[in-house]
Amino acid sequence: MTFRFEPAAALLLVRVELVGSTGKAFLKLALDTGATRTLINPEMLIAVGYDPAQAASFTEITTGSRVERAADVFVLSLTALGHTRQNLKVHAHALPARASIDGLLGLDFFRGLNLNIDFRNGLITLA
Repeated sequence: MTFRFEPAAALLLVRVELVGSTGKAFLKLALDTGATRTLINPEMLIAVGYDPAQAASFTEITTGSRVERAADVFVLSLTALGHTRQNLKVHAHALPARASIDGLLGLDFFRGLNLNIDFRNGLITLA
C-alpha cells in the first residue's frame, strides 16, 4: 500500500492503531529507521490495558543524550501503513513533551517487508 507524507516536514509521521486488552488507540509515531525497536509512550499503553510497571523484562535503550531503562511490552497488535504486527515487543518509554508524538515506529515493524520512502513525491510504500 502507498501513503502520502509531507517530505519537507521535520518528522515522517505515521498513524498507528494500537490494540490492547481494554480497547484501541490511534497514535502518531515518527517513522525512525535508526530505532531498532518500536517505542511507545507508557501513557498510551496504559490507556489500552497494558501495565509497563509489571513488565517481565526491561531493556537499556540509548537515547540522543543517555542510556535509559525501558519496559518491554508485548502488544496484541500494532497496525501501520496497511500492515499489522501481532505480539510485537515494544519499548515503553516517554519522549520529551516537546516532541509532540506518541513514540517511534522502528525497524522491528518493517522486518521482512519492502519499505520504500520516496521523498521526491512524498510517498511511502510498504509491501
